[in-house]
Amino acid sequence: MSASHDANRELLTPLRRALYDWDDAAVRRALETHFSPDAVFRCCHPFGDQNSPQAFFENVLTPLRKAWPDAERRDWLVMVGEDEHGSNWVGCGGHYVGTFAGPFLDIPPSGHLAHMRFHEYYRVADGKIVEMQIIWDLPEVMMQVGAWPMAPSLGSEIFIPGPASGDGLSRPARTDTESNASRNVIVDMLNHMKQHPSQGGPEVMEMSRFWHENMNWYGPAGIGTSRGIRGFRNWHQIPFLSGMPDRGQYLDEITYHFFGDGPYVGVTGWPDMVQTVTHDGWMGIAPSGTKITMRSLDFWRVADGRIRENWVLVDLLDAYRQLGVDVFRRLREFNKARVPGRVPFPVGEA
Repeated sequence: MSASHDANRELLTPLRRALYDWDDAAVRRALETHFSPDAVFRCCHPFGDQNSPQAFFENVLTPLRKAWPDAERRDWLVMVGEDEHGSNWVGCGGHYVGTFAGPFLDIPPSGHLAHMRFHEYYRVADGKIVEMQIIWDLPEVMMQVGAWPMAPSLGSEIFIPGPASGDGLSRPARTDTESNASRNVIVDMLNHMKQHPSQGGPEVMEMSRFWHENMNWYGPAGIGTSRGIRGFRNWHQIPFLSGMPDRGQYLDEITYHFFGDGPYVGVTGWPDMVQTVTHDGWMGIAPSGTKITMRSLDFWRVADGRIRENWVLVDLLDAYRQLGVDVFRRLREFNKARVPGRVPFPVGEA
């Protein structure tokens, strides 16, 4: 790993450590020390953009900490690399876990252990983090407490594992040769996938060329996880394209950022998808002819030239918002009969 990429990776270490033990003072110190004062924090719905480290701490991290007083952050992947535009990125994937003791964004508490997957991308310039992109799988939390107010997932809803290879946090030194080769696999794969359905049937995607037959596609809660090429097509791709067949046709409206780190590849665009909900609709939402953008933070693991694992988080709540569906309002309506407030016992008391 080059000295610059190594240094960029280490920029995140103090924040990751502080959030594992969740020391508020250490979290603030890490944000103030390693982030630019005018860094922008691009957060999933309903948090929106935050324009300073202090705003991110108060408006995003603090509500989670109040709801999960023993919250801890657990990373299972950290990767670094330079995108095609010359920008340097750090990508992190993992879970927040903790006792769900108080309401969180109107999601009622359970008093039990809760988990929430996160994908985060950090853009680094001149030794400081100048941009953060973050998607938290909030629907995953709603589902755990029986409060998901939308259509059921087609895929399987599971606790998403880290890399099967066990090298998400520690692996051989990064080389440009392997990193660029992994990135090229993903870029080539996506170019082929965009040819369907506008340029032909499923065969034009050449999926078996790019995807291992036993690959896992770890989708966001609300879509779910699938196994193998057939599982991916049945439980995600076919319903997705049936509702939005113009996917991949608005590339002039998107700026992609691909970066590789050994066998791992990340991509963002914020947004990185533009399409119109028509035909069969999507996720139980009737087609409205509405053109929407979608934010997705993705990680891939390439093994022997093919994709073995793909972690995908989509800001689904923002997609629902653009389609005129207020998920949080429906959540409140579905849960009117629940007693509001915190669980009636202190967390951790004998």
